[in-house]
Amino acid sequence: MPYDNRRQGPRPPRSGGERMDSGPRARLDTASIELRATETGSLNPDLFDTVAHNAAKVIGSNDRGNKPAQIRQFYDELVMWEEKVRHSTDERFQEFLPFIRMLNAKAAYAQGRGHVDENFGALIARCLEQVDSAKTLRNFKLFFEAFLGFYKLEGPKG
Repeated sequence: MPYDNRRQGPRPPRSGGERMDSGPRARLDTASIELRATETGSLNPDLFDTVAHNAAKVIGSNDRGNKPAQIRQFYDELVMWEEKVRHSTDERFQEFLPFIRMLNAKAAYAQGRGHVDENFGALIARCLEQVDSAKTLRNFKLFFEAFLGFYKLEGPKG
């Protein structure tokens, strides 16, 4: 009689690998992420410090839903776009903007695959909705850079 490898009955819990929901997670407050300068021409002095650190704490608290390598890929693509538009005209920036905003779709895809969580998706969405010039794209890149530094401290160890 051939071996039947189909499972019979409920699947036993596994140690490791599988996600275990540990209850409600903190929600990222994206309102404090403001990439545009104020009327006086200055950025929030806490943007690259306290605001980035708070975002890293919330996103880093999900030890299984945010893969550091995946997050780094988003940063790498952001750097690529920022370098492309750094010295371009406003008209050329507008040509690139739909492709830059496609990072939202990539974040949704990564979230659907379980590589990032809804907080990371919200962070990307909040920042991209403010990108309207090479300057705000640069601020997004700098914010993400600060976030990554704090994420290394606050995120999953290993």
